[in-house]
Amino acid sequence: MDLLTALVDKGLRRELPTRDEALAVLATSDDELLDVVAAAGRVRRQWFGRRVKLNYLVNLKSGLCPEDCSYCSQRLGSQADILKYSWLKPDQAVDAARAGVAGGAKRVCLVASGRGPTDRDVDRVSQTIEAIKGQHEDVEVCACLGLLSDGQAERLRAAGADAYNHNLNTSESTYGDITTTHTYADRVDTVHRAQAAGLSACSGLIAGMGESDEDLVDVVFGLRALDPDSVPVNFLIPFEGTPLAKEWNLTPQRCLRILAMVRFVCPDVEVRLAGGREVHLRTMQPLALQLANSIFLGDYLTSEGQAGQADLDMIADAGFEVEGAQTRTLPDHRELPAAGLCGTHGSDGAGRGTDEAGCGGHAGGACGSHRPGVAAAAGVSAPGGVRTDLVAVRRRGAGTDLPPNA
Repeated sequence: MDLLTALVDKGLRRELPTRDEALAVLATSDDELLDVVAAAGRVRRQWFGRRVKLNYLVNLKSGLCPEDCSYCSQRLGSQADILKYSWLKPDQAVDAARAGVAGGAKRVCLVASGRGPTDRDVDRVSQTIEAIKGQHEDVEVCACLGLLSDGQAERLRAAGADAYNHNLNTSESTYGDITTTHTYADRVDTVHRAQAAGLSACSGLIAGMGESDEDLVDVVFGLRALDPDSVPVNFLIPFEGTPLAKEWNLTPQRCLRILAMVRFVCPDVEVRLAGGREVHLRTMQPLALQLANSIFLGDYLTSEGQAGQADLDMIADAGFEVEGAQTRTLPDHRELPAAGLCGTHGSDGAGRGTDEAGCGGHAGGACGSHRPGVAAAAGVSAPGGVRTDLVAVRRRGAGTDLPPNA
């Protein structure tokens, strides 16, 4: 296909595709799907080889959030039967993180529900970061605490945080339909604060909330302009007790097209296969590794994932290797401070901070984008009803007395 040849050439040059080209990827037929995956896979291998980065989530504070994000099981008014607890102590968080690191995780993501941290909360998280770094010097730590205010990003950076997550989630034009308690611009501001403090920005999206192809392209182009170093791609799991409980809009083929489009638009960025992959990709998960170079290991914030060993087996069976702690994730041109735009953008002029493209609250796959076990996949695409069989609420790990899954 002429389209795919053009997109591969642009991806290898880090050049921004046109919106029409991105839309055309989403509109390809099932007969063309393997060609699309192969083309985007060339771009992925150019910048990341056959490495897969493992990330591990620790839910520092679960539930009881005052925000009304429709996708989230921790939202204001949620009836989801999730674990609810206040802040973990640093030693509890270290114990939770240890399981992920032992499973091969290179990054630990510390997440807390809420609109944003108080200064006391930042002190708590800073102590936790220092404790984790004290035991695991080479592990990256990403914080995800909601909206940041003056000086908070700098304090997290001083404590040893490497990154900050705040997801874009959806397009600016549809953002108000998903969340009303804060704005798209609020989220953008937090990403800019993190970047200005020297933190690596992590910002992604949630697909499957009823958005159009145009909305998906809008949100990914917004991410390209925002220029995060990592982009989690979540596939909504409609969680019982949330407003989106009946939104079943995805198929494995649709998910692969979305991942391919993200890879073409953000060619040299860490694209993370995040929440909902077992439910929506199902047996096609290994094929998605041709597009994404990063995944979450084990459980998510309020729901269970497939066994951590199953993730490791999948990576090995697909011919990939787990990225080691001493290996740089990003290409050299993105690691150099002098790059300014982190090397993502070509001659299109779309630089960091040039587009008020928002950024979401919780780490990739958190809240409403949860991961149930693979065995629950049957009938997933059936529309029109709540599927209580597809989401296994997390009852182990952080906030419980049971060992975590990693």
